[in-house]
Amino acid sequence: MTSTLPPLDRPIDFARTAPGALAESGPAAMPRSLEELGALLDSPPPRRARHLGAALVEHGLIDGPALQRALAAQRRTHPHRLLGQLLVDTGVFSQAQLNVALAEWLGVHVVDPRLLTPSPDALDRLPRVIAEREGVLPLLVRGDALVAAVPDPWDHTLLDQLRFVSELRIVPVIAVAGTLAPAVARAYSTAAARTGRASAPRDTQDLAAELAANGPLPAAADTAIVSESDNTLVRLVNTLIGEAIERRASDIHIQTIEPPQPVRVRLRVDGDLVHHLELPASYRFALVARLKIMADLDISEHRKPQDGKIDFARFGGPHVELRIVTVPTRHGHEDVVLRLLSGLKPMPLDTIGLAPRNLAGLRSVMNRPYGLILICGPTGCGKTATLHSVMRELNTEERNIWTAEDPVEITQAGLRQVQVNARIGWTFAAAMRTFLRADPDVIMIGEMRDEETARIAVEASLTGHLVMSTLHTNSAAESVTRLLEIGIDPFTFADSLLGVMAQRLVRRLCTNCRRPEPMSDDSLQGLARDYLGGGVSADEGSDTLVARWRREHGDKHGHLHTWRRHGCDQCDGQGYRGRLGLHELLIADERMRLLIHRRAPASELLAAALAGGMVTLRQDGIEKMLAGLTDLPEVIAATNG
Repeated sequence: MTSTLPPLDRPIDFARTAPGALAESGPAAMPRSLEELGALLDSPPPRRARHLGAALVEHGLIDGPALQRALAAQRRTHPHRLLGQLLVDTGVFSQAQLNVALAEWLGVHVVDPRLLTPSPDALDRLPRVIAEREGVLPLLVRGDALVAAVPDPWDHTLLDQLRFVSELRIVPVIAVAGTLAPAVARAYSTAAARTGRASAPRDTQDLAAELAANGPLPAAADTAIVSESDNTLVRLVNTLIGEAIERRASDIHIQTIEPPQPVRVRLRVDGDLVHHLELPASYRFALVARLKIMADLDISEHRKPQDGKIDFARFGGPHVELRIVTVPTRHGHEDVVLRLLSGLKPMPLDTIGLAPRNLAGLRSVMNRPYGLILICGPTGCGKTATLHSVMRELNTEERNIWTAEDPVEITQAGLRQVQVNARIGWTFAAAMRTFLRADPDVIMIGEMRDEETARIAVEASLTGHLVMSTLHTNSAAESVTRLLEIGIDPFTFADSLLGVMAQRLVRRLCTNCRRPEPMSDDSLQGLARDYLGGGVSADEGSDTLVARWRREHGDKHGHLHTWRRHGCDQCDGQGYRGRLGLHELLIADERMRLLIHRRAPASELLAAALAGGMVTLRQDGIEKMLAGLTDLPEVIAATNG
């Protein structure tokens, strides 16, 4: 039974007290200017009360008799609870008032932001987006230190973030409760109105030009010092990442070359690398050093590759995580590749581009209570995104779903997601064994890389669990033969397999500027033969196929068109905007299981799947080309493998 404190004398209600009353009732008055604040920081610390209770009395939050009764009640009924938290929980004073009292007791100064005007150089050191998000007000720059009012002066994660962004040591002070947020908004609005910079954000081209105007760096410059102190370079890196996010890039490639060649920066947008920026060659080491600092990597190591992660929110950007890898190249240079892991959310299954037949087939197998489902394709083809779309539909209160991923790129509430780490022995196989002891209904394994993981997955799928995973193979039929080749027993594998879906990504035509071109009869017949795979049977069935296309994809007169890209402002002149999936779904029926039992080659598996109604990647791509979603060159390039 929870006890309450005996009645206490009501303390001063500081929520209704005039600004500054709390500080003036304590051991020191609040500074009313930045000069007074600086003098206060330089002065020796005042005499400190021996105990927190005495400090609370000095601040007028509680009187002596009430404190004694509170201490007696703490000893009697709450011996393990802190005195300050006990008084907050019983309503004697608020958490904010306790924080202020604790701060002064421990030597952190208290300020009232309404009495102070932050210096412009302090505001320049901290982007407004961070200040407003974290509730931080930069007040004054003093040598290598930034004095800032923070909500919690003991939040070391926040202080480290401020140090990284401002590149200065942080001297925290604490603000009177309820004053910080409006003071932050007022300070930055006043600064923006005074300088006019709010309406003129700078891009990487401007910042690169500023670096060039600054002249080359000395050859012997300490790259760590340059990276930490050159504000233009820091802003350029942050702006570069911000522009990559705006352009929906998946990767940033930074290529350092021997002078006088400039540093090349390219973005991978919709699967293609595009030129983005060039930087002066003398900044090649400083740029790499800055990125290493952001990822907490070793800036002195240039001979070995390194990898890590950057939480861009720590540096003023949105909540985007970047995976970084550095690759040593000739003459002591390093290239850097950043992959943007932008906290993507899973898409609904019926919006990922599956044809109606494939969507119905996938839903039929994923709703089975147990079995094995595989998604295959090359790196970067969206296998993980498809799996998460499947799990989004399976993710209900009645199911316990475990995932093992490397890395965890997409998060979903309700899933129990695990990051594997082979360096410490926490592999996919080890995660699978652990999951099987954790009462799972559905298990997702990021990738089947070896025989052990595949064997455990097959065994799990036969013991009442739905298991999903990915493979790096070119087609659905090849996925089956690959698992047999690495040593999986064909009989247990055939019994567990529900289906295999292969996929590719092609660029989606920009609907704002795509242009139709009529298709001639000869072109249609050639496209139909390609769709049917060539041969005599293809010639016999092409007329029937073209007739179906005219009904499903033709205009009101039955004319079919091919679509061409053009380019406009909405697609940056590329003619493409976004990407689209091509799919082929192999369903494991009885005939397929018999073929797996005798280790039939991929060609026989493919023939059986086609006889059962499977649509190949090329066929799915041609259908989507006729629907105006992509063009023929994209389909051919993606399905020639």
